[in-house]
Amino acid sequence: MAGKLLTKNAIKSVVSFPFALGAVYIVLFLLGQFTLPMAIITLVWGILAGIGTNINQYWITSAAPEAPDFANGLFLSSVNLGTTIGTAVGGLIISELGTQYVVIVGLLSSVLGLVFILLRNYMLSPTKQLSR
Repeated sequence: MAGKLLTKNAIKSVVSFPFALGAVYIVLFLLGQFTLPMAIITLVWGILAGIGTNINQYWITSAAPEAPDFANGLFLSSVNLGTTIGTAVGGLIISELGTQYVVIVGLLSSVLGLVFILLRNYMLSPTKQLSR
């Protein structure tokens, strides 16, 4: 499914992803203490994680199509760095505010991701490329 979205509407798929993930984080924060909603949220969150991995791989590969090995190494490094930073920030939030507020890290990461996505889209927009 994500592959088809990426080949047909790559930019729309990538831009909409942080919004979908943010919505899951908000619902998780509001309904996370209830068992059945939490099970459904976890399922949706897991599906989004798979889609997110496809988007990340596509996004990094499209940045360096002439160097796929470099792009793959960059992908792995960025995933590891993101996991490390996210875990550290999440641990700080948990120790300061409590477990339920760790969702804030996900929301902030989604907002930061959206900023970088929009920045990349702006920098690589067709009108911007023509002026180079």
